[in-house]
Amino acid sequence: MGEQANIRVLHVDDEPDFAEMTADFLKREYDGFTVEIAMSASEGLDHLSHDDFDCIVSDYEMPGQNGIEFLKSVREEAPDLPFVLFTGKGSEEVASEAISAGVTDYLQKEYGTDQYTVLANRLRNAVRRYRAEKDRKRQRKAIETAQEGISILDQGGEFIYVNQAYADIYGYEPDEMNGEHWELIYPDDEVAVAQNVILPTVAEKGYWSGETTGLRADGTTFPEDHTVAQTDTGELICSVRDRSVQQQQETELTQFRTLVETINDPVYVLDKAGRFEYVNDAFVEMVGYGRETIIGAPPKLIKSAEAVDRAETNLGRLLSSDGPDSVQFEIEIKPEQGEPIPCEDHMGVLPYEGECFEGSVGILRDISERKERERELKRQNQRLDEFASVVSHDLQNPLSVAVGGIDLAKEECDSEHLERTERALDRMEDLIEDLLGLARGDEPVTDSKPVDLARIAQECWKNVKTTDATLVIEADRMVYADESRLMQLFENLSSNAVEHGGSGVTVTVGSLDDGFYIEDDGCGIPTDEYDDVFTPGHSSSDDGTGFGLSIVKQIVAAHDWEIRLTEGTAGGARFEITSVDLVTN
Repeated sequence: MGEQANIRVLHVDDEPDFAEMTADFLKREYDGFTVEIAMSASEGLDHLSHDDFDCIVSDYEMPGQNGIEFLKSVREEAPDLPFVLFTGKGSEEVASEAISAGVTDYLQKEYGTDQYTVLANRLRNAVRRYRAEKDRKRQRKAIETAQEGISILDQGGEFIYVNQAYADIYGYEPDEMNGEHWELIYPDDEVAVAQNVILPTVAEKGYWSGETTGLRADGTTFPEDHTVAQTDTGELICSVRDRSVQQQQETELTQFRTLVETINDPVYVLDKAGRFEYVNDAFVEMVGYGRETIIGAPPKLIKSAEAVDRAETNLGRLLSSDGPDSVQFEIEIKPEQGEPIPCEDHMGVLPYEGECFEGSVGILRDISERKERERELKRQNQRLDEFASVVSHDLQNPLSVAVGGIDLAKEECDSEHLERTERALDRMEDLIEDLLGLARGDEPVTDSKPVDLARIAQECWKNVKTTDATLVIEADRMVYADESRLMQLFENLSSNAVEHGGSGVTVTVGSLDDGFYIEDDGCGIPTDEYDDVFTPGHSSSDDGTGFGLSIVKQIVAAHDWEIRLTEGTAGGARFEITSVDLVTN
């Protein structure tokens, strides 16, 4: 402690004249003393709660709390603060009680001025020790919490202190290393280097730094950055960093940068402070700012406040203990010129540390075209909904009137024109029903339940004009599906088989490993038409609407299934529906 170091003293004494005189003499002995006076223990505690002091001088006999009671109160908040009991009542009992309560020093008031010289010296020594101990505690805490491995060796080369990071590097616990010689953690050839090069250099210059090879508890070795410094008392302070981790990080960083340069999408890296540390050429081209403007700037340069908030929220998810490896979300980028650009932001965390970096990485994908397609699809769906509304209401009502009128007319007269008109109206009704199914078939399935295929096949067969056709059910399984839409699929495929299979066709429903099939033994479908049968309006029959198989394909897609047309086992047509979620219990 230098001579100019200031010492703040709290003097507690219920005799104001004596307290002021003591303050004057202390300042005469050392002009670095600053003395604050309190008339009671409670007033002293109040001073301590609002201000910082380097030491306390207290009388013993005071109203309210006495000096030892005051000391006990101080020790609850400041266990190590220098406390000198300066009292006119001296006894072995008081001294013993004071020592038990944790007093730093005990001094009895006497006549004359020599006592103030003694008091000043004792205060300065106590404060010097107090500050030195505080420094040591700060250093020890810094060492214990340091990411870098740090140890202290005594003059004999044995560990007297090892922090957790140091022990972790070598695969030990700190207690296992304390008391061991430093040769424990070095292979034989490195021991010779340390004895012949490192230690002589430290002895001569007080310091050595370089790269050595460490030996772990499991017998493996690794490169390490190693620093050794000698203290005034001859102890050695060693710091170590595992270079294998750094080398791996540098390799991964190089690979990352190489990979980024091959990506056509805009890529950016944010540092720990959340500012742009790296952007590739595609990013610069998208935002329109120069690289010198981007690097070091916050994301709000090119992101709206809402987009920045979303990014910070998602980064928090990434950094949480159970967070995902990456996140994807939509934002709008604000280029230097032009309209905002809708993008997908794919964000992940970079684990690099030390001489590399740590932060987050993002890949932007321009989704302007996709957004335009979505808007167009939305417009088409709106028009389709309007069309379905017209078909279901505005056409079906007059069609019902026309059908009723035909029935009434047939009661009054018999004409082939009426029969031809009735057939045309029936076809119109089939077309309307299929068109409605086609218009509403894109709705995804959101409420799948276990459904028995055999039961569905039997029920649907009753709804089909089967004439002399035969149904064979070989499927004995349950699947997860929307029952009403699955029935529509079976009805359409069964009707298609009966319509195109010829007289006496047999329709078979069977199982596949991941689904089911419906096939017939009819005349089949030419292979060159396989790609066309699911096209809306395609039909090889004059009586067909051409929408039945299109609706089947929509139902399959709505369930996230797949459908394939192939030749049946008996030469007919076979429709295989796969990727079906089967009920296994």
